[in-house]
Amino acid sequence: MTQTSPLDSEAQKASRGRPRLAPEDSSTRQNLIKAGLEHLTEKGYSAVGIDEILKAAGVPKGSFYHHFRNKADFGLALVAAYNDYFIQLLDRDFIQEARAPLDRLKDFIERAEQGMARHGFRRGCLVGNLGQEMGALPDDFRAALIGALEAWQVRTADVFRQAQAEGALGSDQDPDTLAEAFWIGWEGAVLRAKLELRPDPLRRFAKTFFRLIEN
Repeated sequence: MTQTSPLDSEAQKASRGRPRLAPEDSSTRQNLIKAGLEHLTEKGYSAVGIDEILKAAGVPKGSFYHHFRNKADFGLALVAAYNDYFIQLLDRDFIQEARAPLDRLKDFIERAEQGMARHGFRRGCLVGNLGQEMGALPDDFRAALIGALEAWQVRTADVFRQAQAEGALGSDQDPDTLAEAFWIGWEGAVLRAKLELRPDPLRRFAKTFFRLIEN
């Protein structure tokens, strides 16, 4: 059973008399974000206590509330940071005009597999992980997670529109629906790859998805 960190239990009491939060670009805050992303992409929100994050970040307990109001505030900051990072990954592949549109999406899939492989397929998608825990999370997380997925879908739909314009995708296909279907399937494939500790679910999903949509 996961032990509750003293900081977790004190979160509600910390809102009064606390100094103004430190700037978002402070090195301590960034160290906490980095450690949080590493731990939550592997273990999830409920299984990780604040003490574990503080130890990994090399940050003393007293500093946490100078940067975050409580664990939930920290979690939402992680979602925002992960979303910013992930959008950069998508844009890196999706704006490569020298590549055919659908090949850009395939490039993203290949890079994502490589990223999971570097960590032995033990780290998944933070948004997917937290979505699995939504029943135990504050309701504010729901809008943040949906917002991240929708931002990814918008970019993916643009790729499908470009593929449609080039004739690689049928005119009867709806790019927005395809983008939503891709992310629903991809998040499931990432979860399964993490469960099995191997890339096969990612590859099977990608092969099936492109076989179904390509002209």
